[in-house]
Amino acid sequence: MKIFESHAHLDFPDFNQDREEVIRKCLLEGIERIINIGINKETSLKSIALAEKFAEIFCAVGYHPHDSKTYSSEQLRKLADHKKVVAIGEIGLDYYRNYSPREVQKQVFSDQIQIALELGLPIVVHDREAHEDCLKLLQKFKPPKVVFHCFSGDLAMAREIVNKGWFVSFTGTVTYKNSKSAEVVRNLSLENFFLETDCPFLSPVPYRGKRNSPLNLRYIIEKIAELKNVTPKLVAAKTFENAVEFFQV
Repeated sequence: MKIFESHAHLDFPDFNQDREEVIRKCLLEGIERIINIGINKETSLKSIALAEKFAEIFCAVGYHPHDSKTYSSEQLRKLADHKKVVAIGEIGLDYYRNYSPREVQKQVFSDQIQIALELGLPIVVHDREAHEDCLKLLQKFKPPKVVFHCFSGDLAMAREIVNKGWFVSFTGTVTYKNSKSAEVVRNLSLENFFLETDCPFLSPVPYRGKRNSPLNLRYIIEKIAELKNVTPKLVAAKTFENAVEFFQV
């Protein structure tokens, strides 16, 4: 079973003691592609370094809304000028924490969308309690390739996204009791989404509360297969195909 991990943070300190061991286990377990995601200059550089070390790892570079105040368009362009950078992200809006002023977040998000368009790169969106503004800004610029990572909206929002030709991505939250994602998964076609762990966060049941890693993707696959009444192999295969086409890897 080939698996595509579309959103990981393997550069984070949580993996300092066993990073390479975890990655090698992932490759042995059939996880054939990993997109490691930057959230600022430092993590974007670390993501690039990981991608240089492992043929199966690619990366996205960008400034998370929490890091909007450190944003540099010049630096982003430099980061994106690497052969293993396949997307701009994760970028977007976060009105839950509000670590950066909302107007600053919106300006930085807009600027990064425009850079992604200039460079012809897909966009990985972080959207937390900012659904309306995220959609408004994306609709303004109309980028062709967008994925809402760790999708937290409702079915109506998911349909609006996929009707534009964009994607959503599901994490271990789909395994949680009373998860809103379950209804979305049941009603979306397998053509419309990716899988991710967002590790080291959001471990699926039965490892909720512990450090997450791409090795736990199988629990997400099994839950989605159950919700859609299909085989885990089909879920893995279709989401792999979707992500390969999106990221061009």
